[in-house]
Amino acid sequence: MASAPLHIKGSITIAGWELTEQFVLASGPGGQNVNKVSTAVQLFFDLRNSPSLPDRIKANAEKLAGRRLSKDGVLMIEANRFRSQERNREDARERLKELLLAAAEPPPPPRRKTKPTKGSVERRLKEKAGRADVKKMRGRPRSENG
Repeated sequence: MASAPLHIKGSITIAGWELTEQFVLASGPGGQNVNKVSTAVQLFFDLRNSPSLPDRIKANAEKLAGRRLSKDGVLMIEANRFRSQERNREDARERLKELLLAAAEPPPPPRRKTKPTKGSVERRLKEKAGRADVKKMRGRPRSENG
């Protein structure tokens, strides 16, 4: 079932034919409809073979997806928060968009190695010596003649 394209950001747009939706019975509240109408949505997206995404975003999304990703690289998002099919459909598409936006974020800058300042090293050693003196005072007093 082809749906409308999903715009992620900038030049990243997922074509409608890449998304597959399946409607299933939802658990939870639903009144008289709960056992009759399939309101929950399962959104399938072939992440690994998608021509719409760069390789870096695919790799990041695979890490973020966790158990929602099958062995074949198909991402499945299940949405059943709402009682209506349409709202669950929007919710599933929004959650896919959030996952891909998180995967598209640039990597953090590399960590720069730093050394402690001379003053902080001196303060640490002075405090260590002070603690050693306190602990030394806790011992038995030594006899003067012994």
